[in-house]
Amino acid sequence: MEERREISRVDYSAKGVVVICDTGEKFFVETKNVSPLGMGIMMPAETPEIVGKDIIIIASTLIMYADVNRQEKNGDGTYTVGISARQFTPEVLQYLFKHIAE
Repeated sequence: MEERREISRVDYSAKGVVVICDTGEKFFVETKNVSPLGMGIMMPAETPEIVGKDIIIIASTLIMYADVNRQEKNGDGTYTVGISARQFTPEVLQYLFKHIAE
């Protein structure tokens, strides 16, 4: 896979949840690496095409609002997904605070 990142990522293995902002769909994921500007994650085979979507990812001790910039299918049907961090908007923060107890 061609390196497209501006800042090197470090290994960061954790279970997480991805929420697709416009639909509210949730998927359990596993993070692979992280930087202040993005993250690499593994998503299940039943994940729809989400390139270009806004997402929120919650993984262990970190919450990131991000754009999905690539989604590549692996041999086992899962997906390797690259995301780029976005600045939180008031609407996203309001969503997080509203749903934090769920």
